[in-house]
Amino acid sequence: MAIEKVDQERCIGCRQCFENCYADVFRMDKSSQTSVVKYPQACARCCWCVSLCPVDAIVFTPGKTSPVFTSWG
Repeated sequence: MAIEKVDQERCIGCRQCFENCYADVFRMDKSSQTSVVKYPQACARCCWCVSLCPVDAIVFTPGKTSPVFTSWG
């Protein structure tokens, strides 16, 4: 598990992580309209959410990320 949390003080509710995570890790909090990590165990460690977040609100465990592998089969 690489993803720890979404920093609620930084998150602006842009929905980029929620809408683009193919592992379905994120959910939107209805009351605050910010993203939350609902299923951290599903994180594929691709760092796509980190690259999409415009305010760097995604917190990852240092040293537990992996490179993105693409299969063109």
